[in-house]
Amino acid sequence: MVFKTNTIYCGDCKKVLAQFPDESVDLIYVDPPFFSNKQYEVLWGDGYEKRAFEDRWKGGIENYIAWMEDKIKECHRVLKDIGSMYLHCDYHANAHLRILMDGVFGENNFRNEIIWCYGGGGIPKKDFPRKHDTIFRYVKDVRKFKKNGVFNKIYRPYGEWTKKHEPRRNLTAGGGKLNMERGIPINDWWSDLKSLTSYQKEWLGYPTQKPESLLERIINVSSNPTNIILDPMCGGGTTIAVAHKLGRQWIGIDVSPTACKLMVNRMRKLGVQISEKDIIGLPKTLEELKAMQPFEFQNWVCEKLLARASVRSTRDMGIDGWLIDGRPLQVKQSEKVGRNVIDNFETALRRAKKERGIIVAFSFSKGAYEEVARSKSHDGLAIELKTVKEILKEE
Repeated sequence: MVFKTNTIYCGDCKKVLAQFPDESVDLIYVDPPFFSNKQYEVLWGDGYEKRAFEDRWKGGIENYIAWMEDKIKECHRVLKDIGSMYLHCDYHANAHLRILMDGVFGENNFRNEIIWCYGGGGIPKKDFPRKHDTIFRYVKDVRKFKKNGVFNKIYRPYGEWTKKHEPRRNLTAGGGKLNMERGIPINDWWSDLKSLTSYQKEWLGYPTQKPESLLERIINVSSNPTNIILDPMCGGGTTIAVAHKLGRQWIGIDVSPTACKLMVNRMRKLGVQISEKDIIGLPKTLEELKAMQPFEFQNWVCEKLLARASVRSTRDMGIDGWLIDGRPLQVKQSEKVGRNVIDNFETALRRAKKERGIIVAFSFSKGAYEEVARSKSHDGLAIELKTVKEILKEE
């Protein structure tokens, strides 16, 4: 696997980053799962792909931190010695992640605990509303960073009281007269950047999507034009989209093929010459397809057959998608699919009042083919059994 900028990689970021050279990127922003114990499932805007991921961790917080540790170590290795890293988290695991980051980067290289405040959502009856995220900012080597690192201050206007009284009281900042036109540097709590809502133009439907304004601030502060920005858990592609708009080089990594394809579409809308063929690591072989997450495999089948994903979430009643001609589709990510699957699909067809359907799997048993033949002659149901190998041959 080659190291290329302005590129999208599909795969576990630990494995992808392991093939990157040391000290090769200037800025890293990572927004990992928050240890929220939630399962997210979303149909993307056109309905043809389903995105699902589970933020649940068997074994508790220890397993989550162990999962994160190897990835953070790789991030540290590929970061330049004057570079910066931002880790986005919330109350579920921020205390544990702070200890982890101190261990990998060193306590002296911790620079800020940024509090991003926002509104919206519900109000609990017997708790204060939780309306902020934590963003840890670290540098690779604080001594080298202080000499040559990038930190472009961003200013906000002075308040009305200061504007009114400064001329009379000769207020000063650090021994000098206040620069009323420039303003005052922002601090480490950010309440001026709003969270995303579904009616905003940049909303993609991604449940943990962050606003472009947040990434714009981080990238502007901690990088210069042409610097290389890395997001190793890139999701909907906000980081790389903003990096491109700001004239930076970028690298996006995500384990989800669906997310990687979404990134391609997002970057194409920005004028980037990129296609799905340019994604490095996208599953293509039988073994790679077998290793995909179930919903990702389902998306792959739907894409190849031009089918629309079922809108009934996990309660799909035996139907995973719908072909253009109206036939129901069921997807099985397994070998030797048997007669019982055919029996259940027959029930799903009758429930949907359909006489034709298709099942996709890696292979089918003799009993499955026999049941399909029986169902056609006795019940008038036409069920097509299609293997993944057959789909690959049709490409």
